Amino acid sequence: MAATRVLTAATAVTQTTSCFLAKRAFVLPAKKSCGGFGALCFNRRDLVLKSKRPFSCSAIYNPQVKVQEEGPPESLDYRVFFLDGSGKKVSPWHDIPLTLGDGVFNFIVEIPKESKAKMEVATDEDFTPIKQDTKKGKLRYYPYNINWNYGLLPQTWEDPSHANSEVEGCFGDNDPVDVVEIGETQRKIGDVLKIKPLAALAMIDEGELDWKIVAISLDDPKAHLVNDVEDVEKHFPGTLTAIRDWFRDYKIPDGKPANRFGLGDKPANKEYALKIIHETNESWAKLVKRSVDAGDLSLY
Repeated sequence: MAATRVLTAATAVTQTTSCFLAKRAFVLPAKKSCGGFGALCFNRRDLVLKSKRPFSCSAIYNPQVKVQEEGPPESLDYRVFFLDGSGKKVSPWHDIPLTLGDGVFNFIVEIPKESKAKMEVATDEDFTPIKQDTKKGKLRYYPYNINWNYGLLPQTWEDPSHANSEVEGCFGDNDPVDVVEIGETQRKIGDVLKIKPLAALAMIDEGELDWKIVAISLDDPKAHLVNDVEDVEKHFPGTLTAIRDWFRDYKIPDGKPANRFGLGDKPANKEYALKIIHETNESWAKLVKRSVDAGDLSLY
């Protein structure tokens, strides 16, 4: 029997502004409203595309999100689906808004801190549920626990056809942008947190660019103390180095080479992190508008 969990008040998606593409009726605005992080707008009746500008919409109605687990945890069948208020499945990648305005973003937890099952959004499955990654039919685990909550920014995409001139000309890894959330609380798979970005690390994994946005949940006791990369160094000393080293070295026990980092092997500041978020949101908009080839990616 599938288990359903309603996100608590601390993690529920409740926003006044959002970047949101609607493909099913429950996520559509009552009329239409655009602005903020670019602009794709849909009329509730006919789903007609109103703008071709880079995109977001504001003041979009978004009902409470639930998560539903199907299959036994740590099995090939395990999935965490997201449901709207009526119980319909929705995509955490495509249907949860990216921005809430005022520099606040939604973050979806895939891997809780102090765990090592390699969970990820299944970008090639309908409704993109969270599942445990596999290799040669076997479940994947990190060699040791990850020390922070880890997951994705919805409505972002690292375009594998785009070469980043600032990071050795590397192409995107074809996934949503990753977030490393440094707060003290261990979250649950599928939690949706309101976060503020603080820094960015340009990880290069087998030649592909795999951004890591360092952020903190707004409900963390230290959230008010940190607003940029230098604050992280002050109030979370050693954390940025630890994050870089963890992601650099985690493949070594499996006999693979260490990952590398661009931008001089150093974390970029908040302004740069926001630039990355904006650019990858624009890439995602092109993806869902089918302006670029989606390949095997699910757009539902």
